[in-house]
This record gives sequence, structure tokens and C-alpha cells, in this order.
Amino acid sequence: MRKKIVIFITLIALALYAGQEFFTQEILKKVETKYGGAAKRRVEVLNTLMLSLQTSGESEKLEKVNAFFNQMRFASDEEIWHQKDYWATRMEFIGMGAGDCEDFVIAKYFTLKQLGISTDKLFFTYVKAIKYQQAHMVLTYFETPTSVPLVLDNINFKILPATQRNDLVPVYSFNGDALYLAKQQGLGQVVPSGMQKNKKWFDLIDKIRREEQ
Repeated sequence: MRKKIVIFITLIALALYAGQEFFTQEILKKVETKYGGAAKRRVEVLNTLMLSLQTSGESEKLEKVNAFFNQMRFASDEEIWHQKDYWATRMEFIGMGAGDCEDFVIAKYFTLKQLGISTDKLFFTYVKAIKYQQAHMVLTYFETPTSVPLVLDNINFKILPATQRNDLVPVYSFNGDALYLAKQQGLGQVVPSGMQKNKKWFDLIDKIRREEQ
């Protein structure tokens, strides 16, 4: 009897999930038409993952989303888009199955946002990667505004506090609201009218709106 109850509850949960798709059939069809069947399957896997994480805590959402996107291949914008600096949308990144550091961060940010994590906690953070002597971008998560942020990165897959990432020198952070001078202990000083200068952000949002309708 107990086994039957468990099966019944599981079937109900699956039925509820089936009615709460994160990506519509129309979006899946667009992805398949533009990028092929393998890309469509990647979106379907992400959809299943997101459904399974709806009631999870924020730490599990961070871990699972970070791990999912870190399966993608790193590739330069020149290789994929034949441009020097291109910000791909989440669907473009999944579609191609590869991207540069900004693309990893964009995909993680919007997925975690869709899973209910406040954008007050999620920031795009430019850093200098000391080992490679080059600019790099990571996603940082602040449990509170004054917390030491956790770093979600496609170089080091382990989520660690910023104070344990001595290989990174923070430069500045931003989300949809503001641009900040970054520091390991917190967000730092707000840059006045910072977002007005971040044209790539607004272009990205416009592309996402047109792509995921």
C-alpha cells in the first residue's frame, strides 16, 4: 500500500512538472530549426533539470546550474561568431554548445533568475585571471549585500568564496540595476550611471525578448 502511495505521488509530481515547462514547444522548435536536434536535446535536458530544482534551496540551484553549463565547450567569439566581442544569449550558447566566459555567465545568470533567485544576489563580475594574464568574467552570488560572494566559474568548476580565489583579481560587477567597482569582500562602490554605458547589456536583453517569446 505504501509503495502504491509513493508511485501515485510521483505520478502527480510528474504531471505537475509536465504542465510547467520552462521552454515552450515553440522555443524548442526554433532551436532545432536553427541549431539542430542535438541543441534541442540540450534545451530539453536543461528544462528537466530546472523542473527538478524548483523546490530546491539556493545552494543546490547554484551547484546544479553551474555544473550543467560548465559541460559546454569554451571557444572564442572569433571562432563561433567571427566577431571580436559578442554576447550570446542563453539559447545561442546552448545552440552552439560552446562559448566564451561571458556566455557561460549569461546562461547561468538567466537560468538562476528563472529559478527564482533574486537578481539582487547575482552579478556579472569582470576579473583578471592571473594564471592566463587576461580579462575574464565570472558569476558572483551574494547571500546578503555584505556577504563574501561565491564565484561560479568555467575555469575552476568548484564554487568557492571570492576570498579563496587568489587566482582572480576583481575589477567591477554589474547586474540589471547597477555597475559596481568590485572587491572580494562585497560589491563596493556604485559607479554613477554605470548601466547607461553598458550597451551590450541592453542589446542582450532585447535579443532574449525576441528569442524566447
